[in-house]
Amino acid sequence: MLRRLSRILVAAAALGSAAASSAADKKYTFALAPKATNNPFFDQAFAGCKKAEKELNGKIECLYVGPSEEGGGDEQAQIVADLIARKVDGIAVSPTNPAAIAAALQGAKAARVPVLTFDSDLLENDKGLRAAYVGTHNYDIGVNIAKLVMQIKPRGGAICIQSGGAASVNHNQRMQGIRDTLSGQKSAEPPGERLAGENGWTEVVGCPVYTNDDFAVANQQMEDILDKYPDLDAFTPTGGLPQMLPDAYTKTAERVKDKIRSGKLALVVGDTLPVQIELLRKGLSSAQVGQRPFEMGYKVMYFLLDMKEGKPEPHDPTYTGLDICTPENVGRPLADIGGAAPQGASCL
Repeated sequence: MLRRLSRILVAAAALGSAAASSAADKKYTFALAPKATNNPFFDQAFAGCKKAEKELNGKIECLYVGPSEEGGGDEQAQIVADLIARKVDGIAVSPTNPAAIAAALQGAKAARVPVLTFDSDLLENDKGLRAAYVGTHNYDIGVNIAKLVMQIKPRGGAICIQSGGAASVNHNQRMQGIRDTLSGQKSAEPPGERLAGENGWTEVVGCPVYTNDDFAVANQQMEDILDKYPDLDAFTPTGGLPQMLPDAYTKTAERVKDKIRSGKLALVVGDTLPVQIELLRKGLSSAQVGQRPFEMGYKVMYFLLDMKEGKPEPHDPTYTGLDICTPENVGRPLADIGGAAPQGASCL
């Protein structure tokens, strides 16, 4: 009897050990769902995702899946719904259309698929559908764009803001940061109050302009605005929109290079991807306010793994910091502003 009980206990221990080993050996599939796969910004997030995959040595797979072009967000929402139906082990999504993504995420909790947002978030009422937002403090991008503009044009002037999309939460928050900082008045909600003379700043007729993240459209808008308003004091894309087609951007920016150099035109642009830093080096922008997409893609993989392993959810929000790049500091490492990047903050 004792020998039989002993055999049962040994067998049970072996099964328990095998189950623990199986759980430890499980490879999780985590999806990184960008707004579009043709955007160099999200290429950097993918690179961070792959670095995490390599470091974790077989524990996770980084599945990079999204629309080839941004569009209105319906395709991205369908992709997210399909990922949930497949029961991937976790999703990190940068919502193009927050309402559409919220609808797609309705079944995620029932399917036990943890969700994070990165780069762009859901609307306030829908934030319970994800564990946390990981990315830039978008309002602060606008604040820092505006501060740089004010250094160049301290007396104010005429400005045109270029945004990614009217429905984009992140771009609307950046626009609010620009408007609030230039006006000196805190607005109630994004995208803030249109500038109409506050502190000397006025938005010109026809602005803001919205690109829907179409880079060709962004460049055409920039050319049209600078032609229509030859005495424009500031042009501020809230992301790297026109600079993602550097040849087209260069063609237009070369025409106003002397104005940029003299400070007559403040051309301050969001993001600091390598192609953008090269444009800054050439004197084709006044300054760049950069995010850290590599860190976003890197961190969300570790956070999703933590949640799958029963560890606490990440702090909501988790901000990844900014890099402020100017002609004076381009080409050298930077002190951190609001976060710590795995590869360091720089304007190299």
